[in-house]
Amino acid sequence: MDHTQTNKLIRQDVEVGQLGLGAVALSGLYEPVEHDQAVATVRTALDRGVRYLDVAPFYGTGLGELRYGDALRGVDRGTYSLSTKVGRRLEKLPNGERREPAAMFEGQTPYTFTWDWTPDGLERGLAGSLERLGTDHVDIVYCHDCDFYEKEEDTTFDDRTANEVFATLDGLRSQGMLKAIGFGLNLDDFLLRMVRNLDLDVILCAGRYTLLEQPAARELLPACEERDVSVVVGGPFNSGLLANPDEHAHYEYDEAPKEKVERARQLAEICKSHNVPLQAAALQYPLRHHQIASVLVGCKSPEEVTENLDFFGTDVPDSLWSELDEFNSEDGSAS
Repeated sequence: MDHTQTNKLIRQDVEVGQLGLGAVALSGLYEPVEHDQAVATVRTALDRGVRYLDVAPFYGTGLGELRYGDALRGVDRGTYSLSTKVGRRLEKLPNGERREPAAMFEGQTPYTFTWDWTPDGLERGLAGSLERLGTDHVDIVYCHDCDFYEKEEDTTFDDRTANEVFATLDGLRSQGMLKAIGFGLNLDDFLLRMVRNLDLDVILCAGRYTLLEQPAARELLPACEERDVSVVVGGPFNSGLLANPDEHAHYEYDEAPKEKVERARQLAEICKSHNVPLQAAALQYPLRHHQIASVLVGCKSPEEVTENLDFFGTDVPDSLWSELDEFNSEDGSAS
């Protein structure tokens, strides 16, 4: 496949590259990444023709956006599309203080965050993202990790909240701060409810339509087709399991269950029998579905960018796709 090819969102005049760069890894996921290395990673991707970049305030609690901002300084804004997310609003720590980022990220950040879905919080949150990114607009805004919000705040992101959030973002769109509105998370049933109830432009579906498993194929993707909602797939390696299926691999950002590791190894053996790396099949697999516009891959170094671009450009014979489809069908991975 050609990573320089772009696809237009169905509802909006936004082009996304078939292979986009996600900022999770370069924001210090699992291990710290030096700022200069992260900036070099983004610039290498741009130099090699990657034209879609995704980030979020949550990634490194601001580190991802700051690093993108430095990397994109001086780059023609018309040469790439950019997405970020809302829901977590960052606040600058006092007196130049820095602390460890939230969750599974490593490094030092000058921010802390709070959940905030209010109209004022969404506007302030997006304005902060634009400042860190050094731009006056983003192409896509995703409502991020609503499932984590429900768990951490012991509440429900109900339909009324969803409609109020959408209306606020639509108003910010009229001000030119964004072009397309979506939701991004890894629960296909939640995304399905949002697709059916809101006039979304795009969803970011993480880990639910991959070579390993395809539950989104049952109802979510057909609903997106019916509603003209474009789909971006995140987590094509399922948190790293399909990049390196060993007993230390991650799945859903946690230790991979043994049955998932075994399944990934079986997929790797099938790919090996056709002389194709597992990573190549994993990166290309989602784009075989006509509703999917882009696949996001995380890279933490220029070398990883080059490696993943090579995987994406690897020729995958039809015979391998046929065998993989048969394996998935027999295994029931869409359930």
